[in-house]
Amino acid sequence: MEDIKTLRDETGVSIMQCKKALEEAGGDIEKAKVLLRKVSAQVADKKSDRSLGAGTVGVYLHQGGAVAGVVVLSCETDFVAKNEEFKALAYDIAMHVAAMAPEFTTKDDVREEDLAAARDVFKEEVADKPAEMQDKILEGKLNAYLKEKVLVDQPFVKDGEKTVGELIKEATQKFGERVEVTRSERFAA
Repeated sequence: MEDIKTLRDETGVSIMQCKKALEEAGGDIEKAKVLLRKVSAQVADKKSDRSLGAGTVGVYLHQGGAVAGVVVLSCETDFVAKNEEFKALAYDIAMHVAAMAPEFTTKDDVREEDLAAARDVFKEEVADKPAEMQDKILEGKLNAYLKEKVLVDQPFVKDGEKTVGELIKEATQKFGERVEVTRSERFAA
């Protein structure tokens, strides 16, 4: 029972799901966390076509007021949008935006011009590599660049073990409805 409570406190997932994950993991809390992350991804995929009708704005203002992060965290219902944990998640993601300065919210937001410019820079960098490896190296550099610039692909500033996207998938599982960052912005003086 104590392990279930610990896992619940750390993940925020329901007691029944924690119990099931612990049983499946043979009592290993770390393995159970991995299982719960997989379930979170599956739950998020199932709910991805639902419409977003509510949400909250998360604002983080860094000390001194020189940097601010703002996100719109959307969900399906007002019931979830008014939840204090949901608001805390929006605040945490806004803090991440202020700290990490992502240029894009999702990969869908990346314009073709931005990709072309990055490709041109990386082509110059791989020009001295063997011809048969250039495309593979270029693709790896482009993926690393996007991971650095896209909010949902960045490692979460408060827990580098998971990305912001994984955090949102966990929220989808936790709150029982689709959760998505629909807009993010960083302001600096």
